[in-house]
Amino acid sequence: MQTLLPTPVRKLAAWCIVALLLATVAGLGIWLCITLKTAVTPVLLALLGTALLGPLYRRLLAMKVNKSLAAGLTCAAVLVVVGGAGYIVVSALIDTGDQIVSSLRESARSLAEHFGAAGATLDDLAKNSKDLLSKFGSTAASGVISGVSVVGEMIAMAVLALLLVFFFLRDSGRAVAALHALAPRRGRALEQMGHTAFEAIEGFMRGTTLIALIDALCITVGLLVLDVPGAVGLGALVFVGAYIPYLGAFISGAVAVLVAIADRGFAIGLWALGVVLAVQVLEGHVLQPMIQSRTVQMHPAVVMLAITAGASVAGILGMLLAVPLTAAAFGIFSELRRHYAGTAPSESSAD
Repeated sequence: MQTLLPTPVRKLAAWCIVALLLATVAGLGIWLCITLKTAVTPVLLALLGTALLGPLYRRLLAMKVNKSLAAGLTCAAVLVVVGGAGYIVVSALIDTGDQIVSSLRESARSLAEHFGAAGATLDDLAKNSKDLLSKFGSTAASGVISGVSVVGEMIAMAVLALLLVFFFLRDSGRAVAALHALAPRRGRALEQMGHTAFEAIEGFMRGTTLIALIDALCITVGLLVLDVPGAVGLGALVFVGAYIPYLGAFISGAVAVLVAIADRGFAIGLWALGVVLAVQVLEGHVLQPMIQSRTVQMHPAVVMLAITAGASVAGILGMLLAVPLTAAAFGIFSELRRHYAGTAPSESSAD
């Protein structure tokens, strides 16, 4: 039967329908994640934690340790490491937070003298940030019920995420077997897609953590040598900001340079800028090619768009989760392309 539309138009219409279906599914998924964020957030955090702790768990299994015991030891290790690192970062930021804010205000005041309205705007921004922090503290102190509920929700999500990490590590084999049972024909392809996506997340988490640690150590040592006040707190800020690619490094580096200018003068500020730029060059040309060479590589524009979308959906948590989830999506897409590229010739030859 002869069709009214030519073949290219029909192909374009089919691709448009597929795009609409994908957009609908993605929109529904985002809506469900926002609606059920209390349940979805621990699952996503557990996936990131499982990706980061996978090598330790596999090493314990290679040492003939029982699966449950290996998963329990891994979760205990993450409690010690994350608790210690969190204590160091938070205490450093608390100890030097007032000093950093006052240095930023002094730097903004100096900029106001040289650049007029723009500097005054920076001064207002620093002053407003200080007022916001004080208001937040007073609100948390006065509104005990609200504060307790928020803290309780955060503790519950953290405990749930830790329990999910335990089960994800221990029962990953069962999940693969269940996947093959549910989809016997497509089970192998789905397993490969999941494996590729998880490898992308694992590579991102391991690589980003190692790079963040090296960046924070280098910048902290440089600031200590330059005798910049609050060097440890600024290094902690660099470590946390490294999990938000590009944007986090820019903000933390700018804060370090402004603090150096305010407290040590313009010359030391230039030296601090040189330290930050040297660390960024080291990261971009040495660390990332060496450490993250086997992970999914994404264009910086894609990363920035993912961070913006994550921030609009879930704030700071969305910014932290956007890049690894986008890396997983890229991994699934590459596996789909490889799968269908491999099956297309055989199908055409069979015809």
